[in-house]
Amino acid sequence: METMPVTHAEIINAKPLEKPYRLFDGRGLYLEIAPSGGRWWRFKYRFKGKEKRLSLGVYPEVSLKAARVRLDEVRPKLAAGIDPAEERRSNGATPAGAVQSNTFEAIAREWFAKHSPTWAPGHGDKLIRRLESNIFPWLKQDSIRDIKPLQLLAVIQRIEQRGRNETAHRALQNCGRVFRYAVATGRAERDITRDLIGALDPVIERHHASIVEPKAVGALLRAIDGYEGSFVTRCALRLAPLVFVRPGELRMAEWTEFNLAESEWRIPAARMKMRSHHYVPLATQAVEILRELQPLTGNGRFVFPGERDRNRAMSNNTVNAALRRLGYSNAQMTGHGFRSMASTLLNEQGWHPDAIERQLAHQEPNEIRAAYNYAKHLPERRRMMQAWADYLQRLKVNQEEWRVSADATAVTQGAESSNDSAYDMKQLVRLRR
Repeated sequence: METMPVTHAEIINAKPLEKPYRLFDGRGLYLEIAPSGGRWWRFKYRFKGKEKRLSLGVYPEVSLKAARVRLDEVRPKLAAGIDPAEERRSNGATPAGAVQSNTFEAIAREWFAKHSPTWAPGHGDKLIRRLESNIFPWLKQDSIRDIKPLQLLAVIQRIEQRGRNETAHRALQNCGRVFRYAVATGRAERDITRDLIGALDPVIERHHASIVEPKAVGALLRAIDGYEGSFVTRCALRLAPLVFVRPGELRMAEWTEFNLAESEWRIPAARMKMRSHHYVPLATQAVEILRELQPLTGNGRFVFPGERDRNRAMSNNTVNAALRRLGYSNAQMTGHGFRSMASTLLNEQGWHPDAIERQLAHQEPNEIRAAYNYAKHLPERRRMMQAWADYLQRLKVNQEEWRVSADATAVTQGAESSNDSAYDMKQLVRLRR
């Protein structure tokens, strides 16, 4: 059955999907649409029994009419026994008047379209925005083969000069991945970013601002309870210290991940930084917050939808903006700081370090040990999360003078139960005046 030619209206109305897809025009010509929104004209053909593809430019710089004209120029060569892709490679040529398919930007978008479907939500958005804001405008028309190390360094140093040292390092790493992809696909000779190792100022590690002094923690929790903004945002603020997941994992939470009857939240691997599924035992206080919120957002996908579009998760800056509204500066407390708060205080209280690390979803370097620890510390993590929520509740009602003595919180690392691979622990957190 012959393919119906694509129309200009179909191209205009075509929206990016989760995976790349194609609009076929006929005679081997098609438009490939990437999840990022990039669109490439390609010619699919066979030469000496092998299937091959030739780029004919990037839409909309190359229109539908122009792409068909280019196809008409290429097909006679194929009929004459000439491989158009090999001819172009030998001549170093690209279609005149087009955004060249061998530019850094074109190859970067191609690489992004190929790999981004496997990345965690949010990671791809940050990466492509970083390239679009800091790299593409200065390398837009440059063939990737012609870019020199010092030229790329000058572009990266523009970021560094704005005081965004970590962003500069990340951008250089991203460029390296694009160059290696170009090498693998025959469009570059080598990864020039290797010549720039050590050229940037080293990244000074900065810990996320956090409150860890018990009296100040209590004051923060009371301030959160008094938050007068959006009810959804208030619930996110209240839940954050009880689950201490990463901010992106919290704001992107979906109702299908929760089993409130069983007091559990199972985050799929696709949403986790370490690409491994994560189990969060929910204390009774956390379940109560979620049940309060459920009548408002429970019919939708996201637990914490955006204020303007309920089909999208809340903005990644919502929690931090709410903390600023409560009077906490960026140097005092951040959304990520709830993780540091929990880590510091739980370690002080004597909970098993492996249980804490596992609950923080930090990567276990040994896969066998990781699987073992996942099962071994699960019952302990359930007890820990409830004890933690109870402790925060006491701090919130202004009983900050309560302390956990070392004796009261010592972990009994005794014999394991025959029915349970977790440590047989005593009740750890009986706080005394």
